[in-house]
Amino acid sequence: MTDARRWLFTLTILAGSFLLFLVQPMVARMALPHLGGAPNVWNSAMLVYQALLLGGYAYAHAMGRFSLAKQGFIHIVVLLMGGLTLPLALAQIAPPAPGWEALWVPWLFMLTVGPAFFAISAQAPLIQRWFAAHPDAGNPYPLYAASNLGSFAGLLTYPLLAEPLLPLGQQSRYWAIGYVLLIILVIAVVLARRGAVGGPIPRVAPANVAGKGSRHRTGWKTIGLWLGLSAVPSGLMLSTTTFLTTDIMAMPLLWVIPLGLYLLSFSIAFAGNRTLATLFVFLAPVVLLVDGSLAMFAAGRADLLAAVASVIMLFVVAVALHARLYESRPDPSELTRFYLVMSIGGALGGLFTALIAPVAFDWTWEHPLLILGAAALLPLGPWVRLIGNRIVNPRVLRIVLVAALMIALNAALALFVSSVANANLSALQWAALLGILALSLLFAARRWSFVAGTAVLLLSLGGAAHLYTMVDGQRERSYFGIYSLRERDNGDLQLMHGTTVHGIQRAGNDLATEPTTYYGRTSGVGLALRQADAMFGPGARIGVVGLGVGTLACYREEGQDWTFFEIDPVVLHFSDRGEFTYLSRCAPDSPVIIGDARLKLEGMAENRFDILVIDAFSSDAIPLHLLTYEAIGIYRRALDDDGVLVMHISNNYIRLEPVIARLAASHVLRTIIRKDDHDDATSQYPSSWVALARDDAHLAKLKEAGGWEELAPPEGRVWTDDYASILPYLVWENFL
Repeated sequence: MTDARRWLFTLTILAGSFLLFLVQPMVARMALPHLGGAPNVWNSAMLVYQALLLGGYAYAHAMGRFSLAKQGFIHIVVLLMGGLTLPLALAQIAPPAPGWEALWVPWLFMLTVGPAFFAISAQAPLIQRWFAAHPDAGNPYPLYAASNLGSFAGLLTYPLLAEPLLPLGQQSRYWAIGYVLLIILVIAVVLARRGAVGGPIPRVAPANVAGKGSRHRTGWKTIGLWLGLSAVPSGLMLSTTTFLTTDIMAMPLLWVIPLGLYLLSFSIAFAGNRTLATLFVFLAPVVLLVDGSLAMFAAGRADLLAAVASVIMLFVVAVALHARLYESRPDPSELTRFYLVMSIGGALGGLFTALIAPVAFDWTWEHPLLILGAAALLPLGPWVRLIGNRIVNPRVLRIVLVAALMIALNAALALFVSSVANANLSALQWAALLGILALSLLFAARRWSFVAGTAVLLLSLGGAAHLYTMVDGQRERSYFGIYSLRERDNGDLQLMHGTTVHGIQRAGNDLATEPTTYYGRTSGVGLALRQADAMFGPGARIGVVGLGVGTLACYREEGQDWTFFEIDPVVLHFSDRGEFTYLSRCAPDSPVIIGDARLKLEGMAENRFDILVIDAFSSDAIPLHLLTYEAIGIYRRALDDDGVLVMHISNNYIRLEPVIARLAASHVLRTIIRKDDHDDATSQYPSSWVALARDDAHLAKLKEAGGWEELAPPEGRVWTDDYASILPYLVWENFL
């Protein structure tokens, strides 16, 4: 152990970052009963965290005017004040008005975790500054790698350990204990620097920061570079999350992977040993061109290859951009200023992706735009030397690059057009794609050709098709997802939510009221609604959670009382404007209540419905807060004593049967399941529907129609608002 006590400062930074990123998913999990399960919820939460991080870094920078003793005293007081909000509990505020979710969610997170998060967020730059105050400290920047390693560990600990093992109340209490231990570590750090020189850290020779640094104050051009190098990876991390959950595969907690790799990229980029960072810098241009093209090419196909390509691209590109950021770092006397600018850049990237993009764009256009931003910033030195410098004549090089751009554009367009009809590429098409990508490596010879080549590949391998859809006005985006209208070859009209078919209406008046997709007459919900009069008489009261294109409306019989619940006004607009006419043809007078159905049902009178249908999906994922013990209690309250609850549990990635069985057992409900394998190429899809009731009388009537069977036995602990984990129920083979 040296007098500088690097181990103590490293441990303190690790602990603070661990707590910081352990609390992020914990608070998001607390908020689930109040949210609709949309991918943008996490982006909104991340925007709050980035804003608080910016505030913490600004506070750390402003503290530089004081002596180290005063800095330590002030920071300990701030930590103690943040601790007054512990243990953390969700702020009690009114639910959002429809359309205001993008602002309501950040406000909820700010009130819930703001003080404690702000106090810890200043740790990394502040403690690095204190460490550098010792004459024997050496380079302080690798401590930032330790900070992000702690962040990465905290982020993974939550879904793998904390969420599966502990209810939220215990999670919050253990986190509060960790916060107290952190304060003790900070006090130890302050004591370790007692007597050190106060005020601004004196400038040091470049050798003291591992060969980097400057005796001159950093100029605005370099500051602009810092902003770009921090904003693009931050935005790319969030756009990758949205891109994956919208266009590749929708599964809960998928955001953990992009955020975890984003944090890990700092640990590699800021490490004292530069070998791994140098390797990533060399690979990044190749990965950007290849994986960016593959991700765009497979967008909307729920393709695992595209998911893997997007994640790898994020990681490698983030390491390369952060490595360039590290190489441009200033003298330690400007350390807090450097991290302040970094946090501003990160917040700008989050602002663009979480708030501006959902309003400005009809698709995840932020993702290809940020890929282009990365192309403009990636270090190209090794490739310029490897390719560009081999052709001495600049005019000849320019001709070669322009010719390569034209060939790539036409070949990629031809390949994309030929692949539209078939989801699986032939061997010849794969060979053509690999040939195009190999040719594209020439673009790295110069910056202009690299940016232009990246744009050409993104545009020709899918971007042009998305542009056409945008111009045609057949797509809309809201806080809860991206919806696309598609007319099929036979004239049928379908609505896509991300990669999932949300409904189909047949062409022609004779077929326009025929139930389709997961709601056909042989589906569980179809069988249940067709027997509504037989079970409850001609005045049956039906509630449907999740409007979709309104397919279920055409099961309505004369005299029945129907009510629909829909969280997203955009979904209702497709019916109001007449694109889908199920609602207007079959249930024109039935009300559609806009808002989160769980909250709306909770506010309604008891025994309101005879049959309640739960069919709320966010693309392919069912919002978790609709599948908890408390949620089932709300549904029971809304149902008449002999009412029937019908739940849609079709899911490619999670086994929901044992979850529903456990929920039913906890509420003493009888259950049966209908697995409809009816699948034709036009309009009928396989589906799984569960019927739940207090007694067997009505379930027996359903079983008379045939096709119903017993539900799988319950497994695991009952899901509650306080505890739920999807890990035991993942269908791993479907990810391959």
